[in-house]
Amino acid sequence: MKPRILVIAGPTASGKSDLAIELAKQLDGEIVCADSLTIYRGLDIGSAKPTPEQRRRVPHHLLDIREPTQPFTAADFRAEAGQAIDDIHKRGKLPLVVGGTGLYLRVLLHGLTDAPGENPTLRQQLTTRAIQEGPETLLEELHQVDPVTAARCHPNNLVRILRALEVWHATGSPLSSFHQRHGFGDQPYDALLLCLDLARETLYRRIDRRVEIMLSAGLVDEVRGLLQAGLPDDVKPLQAIGYKEVLAHLRGELTLEAMLELIKRNTRHLAKRQLTWFRREPDLQWVAYPQNSATIAAFVAMFLREGEWSHVQNPLQHSGSVSEPVPQGAGQGDCTDDVR
Repeated sequence: MKPRILVIAGPTASGKSDLAIELAKQLDGEIVCADSLTIYRGLDIGSAKPTPEQRRRVPHHLLDIREPTQPFTAADFRAEAGQAIDDIHKRGKLPLVVGGTGLYLRVLLHGLTDAPGENPTLRQQLTTRAIQEGPETLLEELHQVDPVTAARCHPNNLVRILRALEVWHATGSPLSSFHQRHGFGDQPYDALLLCLDLARETLYRRIDRRVEIMLSAGLVDEVRGLLQAGLPDDVKPLQAIGYKEVLAHLRGELTLEAMLELIKRNTRHLAKRQLTWFRREPDLQWVAYPQNSATIAAFVAMFLREGEWSHVQNPLQHSGSVSEPVPQGAGQGDCTDDVR
C-alpha cells in the first residue's frame, strides 16, 4: 500500500498552520512544512514560521534546514519531504504536508521532469538581459520558442520566464515538452488534498492583520539584524515579499507607512497567484474555511478509514469564495519558489 498522507494547501494567511496543528493533535500526526521560506534559518517573522509553542504542541519537519545563502530546489524539497514522510510513517503517525508553495506540492505528489538542472552561467546571462532589456522582452522571446509555457507566465513572474528560457537555450527543446512527456503521473502517496477556501474579504483582512503583527513583532529589526550579521541583501530569500519591502525601507526608499501598505498589497497579489496555481490542480478538494473547521476532522477521518477518496463527494465546499476564477493577465502566473 502507498503511504497515506494529508495535504493542506491554501493561500498565505488562510489559516493552514492553525488547522494543521489541531488536526495533527486529533489524528496523531506530524507536520511537514511545504514552504519556500521557512526552510531558512533566521527568517522567522517575515516567513510566518511556526512559533516555538506551536512546535512544542506538534512536531514540525523541514524548518530551519538551510542557511539563507544555500540553494534549495524543488528537487531538494521532494527528497527532504519524502524522507520525513517515511520516518513519520515508520513511527505509526500521520504525515500532514502543509504549505502554500504549489511547486513543492506538485513535485512531491507527481514527481519531477527530466529537464536539466539550473545552469548558473546561463541563468546569470539571462538575468542580466532581464535587467537591461526588461522582463517583457524575455517573455516575448519565450513566446517565440515555447508559446505553451509563455501563455502561463506573467511578466512579473521572472523566475518562471528565466527557467523556461534556460531550458530552451540549454537543450533546444521547450520546457513544455518536458512537462508533456513526463505527464506528472507519478503518484507515490495515497493523498487527500485539501485547499482552504475563504471568502475574499475574509482572506484580505487576515492578510492585513498578519502583516501588522509581523511589523509589531519586529520584522524590520529581524532584517536589520540579518544584514548586520553579514547576510548579503541580494540573496534569494530576502527578495521574498515582506523582506524586499523592508530592505527598501532600510535603504531610505520607503517610509514605514508606505512599506506597510506595500507589503499588504504585494501579499494580496501573492495570494491571488497561489489560488491561480491551486485552481489548476485537479485533485484538490476545496473546503470552506473557517466555517467548516469543526467537520474537517471527520472529513479526513473518513478518508483515513476508507482510503480511496475519488469516489466520495466533498461535503465542505461553498460558493462566493476566493477560489472563483481570476482573470489571467491581472498579475497572476505560475507560482514557483516564491510562493508561500
